Amino acid sequence: MNNEIFEKAEKEIEIAQHGIKNISDNEKLEQWRIKYFGRKGLILSFTQKIGGLPEELRPLAGRKINEWKNYLNSLYENKKKEIISSSAIKETFHHGSMPLYTYPGKEPDYAYLHPLTIVTKNMVDIFKKMGFGIHTGPEIETDYYNFSALNTPENHPARDMWDTLYLDYHEKILLRTHTSPVQIRIMKKIKPPFRIIAVGKCFRRDAFDSSHSPVFHQMEGLMVGHGINFAHLKGILIYFLKELFDSEIKVRFLPAYFPFTEPSAEISISCVICKGKGCSTCGGSGWLEILGAGMVHPEVFGNISRKDPAYSPDKITGFAFGMGIERIAMLKYGIDDIRHFYNNDIRFISQFG
Repeated sequence: MNNEIFEKAEKEIEIAQHGIKNISDNEKLEQWRIKYFGRKGLILSFTQKIGGLPEELRPLAGRKINEWKNYLNSLYENKKKEIISSSAIKETFHHGSMPLYTYPGKEPDYAYLHPLTIVTKNMVDIFKKMGFGIHTGPEIETDYYNFSALNTPENHPARDMWDTLYLDYHEKILLRTHTSPVQIRIMKKIKPPFRIIAVGKCFRRDAFDSSHSPVFHQMEGLMVGHGINFAHLKGILIYFLKELFDSEIKVRFLPAYFPFTEPSAEISISCVICKGKGCSTCGGSGWLEILGAGMVHPEVFGNISRKDPAYSPDKITGFAFGMGIERIAMLKYGIDDIRHFYNNDIRFISQFG
């Protein structure tokens, strides 16, 4: 960090050190913890400034932030033990000639909403404001709904885009690889026009590392009606992304390929870490890929219209989009490892309470 930011940070650490000395109860200690470790706390604010530093200073800044974080955490743990010890003073009461001893009970940990729950609710609320209904679908799917009905027939090379977990390969029963099958199930139940979102778990044969998980969450969107075009798709997604992240972000649409949409687009936003200047998070490009979308492929409508003429591709159009909720939460909160979401570490989850 440059000298001005570094000196300011050191002063904030001193303030934290002096402030915790006068704390004598759990409520004030929790307020102290949130101030320095919460999602709007000092440590996260320091971390978010790294992207704006010269590249040669970033490793040093990272080490200093880790030192401050460890130091403040040790202050917190020591003070917590001190409070517990002081509150466990034995009180003696007498019943006749028999002494009875009572001890204050150990205060339980608070309950916190998981960051994925918080982000999902934020996303749903934005789409609800735009009139989207909410639907779900089964996690165990058939090959038809997961692939064939979405213009991905057997032996189609696009199936290589997903590493599928089959429960019964011969019967073509599988764990869904995306939330897109909900599109087909909804169109078989509802007449156009409509606009819906679907949220749920998806499964792929992926290694469990810092950026991949065999279980993850997606949000799917579908809007179908008369005269729906790509301009409607752009307007809704740009509004959604600016509401979710920041009204100042830039949004970019690039051509892409998905078997169930045509034309298709890959949507990126200007990097929320470096504000589009280029950093390690965005690979120096200034852009972060955030979701995929496109106009519903006529073949998808054709699969439905064989039983319901209302979905004839000559009569209606529509668009669809899909996004990973973990991906969005990681960008929104500056989280660098997807495994944090699944480790059940109360210290991590409590930062978002």
